Amino acid sequence: MNYKALGNSYLKISEVSFGCMSVGQDESKAIPLIRRAVDLGINYFDTADLYDKGQNEIILGKALRDIRDQVVIATKAGNQWREDGSGWDWNPRKEYILSCAEASLKRLQTDHIDLFQLHGGTIDDPIDETIDAFETLVKAGKVRYYGISSIRPNVIREYARRSNIVSVMMQYSLLDRRPEVSCLPLLEQKNIGVLTRGSVAKGLLIDKPAEPYLEYSAEQVQQAREAIAAASGPQRLPSQTAIQYVLKHPAVTSAVVGIRTPQQLEEAAAEVERLDAMEYEALTRAVPVKDYAQHR
Repeated sequence: MNYKALGNSYLKISEVSFGCMSVGQDESKAIPLIRRAVDLGINYFDTADLYDKGQNEIILGKALRDIRDQVVIATKAGNQWREDGSGWDWNPRKEYILSCAEASLKRLQTDHIDLFQLHGGTIDDPIDETIDAFETLVKAGKVRYYGISSIRPNVIREYARRSNIVSVMMQYSLLDRRPEVSCLPLLEQKNIGVLTRGSVAKGLLIDKPAEPYLEYSAEQVQQAREAIAAASGPQRLPSQTAIQYVLKHPAVTSAVVGIRTPQQLEEAAAEVERLDAMEYEALTRAVPVKDYAQHR
């Protein structure tokens, strides 16, 4: 496993990391899966207070509590569950962010969060107040670094300009190259680490039947999948090729892979051949690059 520094931070994280959202609530399966990931070299684990209403954090905390110094734990805040459990509302206010951090620390059974991320954001938020909340947590030693999880270029630009974020998590794949146009050049320039999600585009790049996705037609999705298949073979599986495409961009620090099963874990963490220049070029030609239509 290769490791990279996350932006301007002192965190060195595995280039393939563990997205915990899909591990489920069966501790007898989830905890061994997380521990196996550590054995395979994965040291970055991403969760959120939103996932399973906090149960995801509890499971992760149990799995890692006795090896806490060996791993990097990231969680998120900003989505507030309604009292009746019917859904959640956006809340980026300082008081709420501070309370979220305290609750996450307890669930994770730790005295600090390595990376605390704003789980969304809009251009109409009280951004300076939100930044102040994260800075307050850093000064108190409860959070080491902070970042945002967003696909909105206008929001990303504001945090890149006004805050000390070390990372941005965003969706990025061969079927979602919008970040290449609006976000990745800026983040690379400012040395803000990029954490990607959705490398296999909900399975459309590997095994799910082709259907329209974002602004791509079903035919274009099929073209992308065929390009992934052509770049795969004995040297790597299609899912591994999809991850390697994401990691090829110099702005990307780690591909956060949603993992549910031991097979998915073993495939994601396996050492495979990197894409060479010709393979990468063939993939980029497979479908046209598009920019974000909103929040620009």
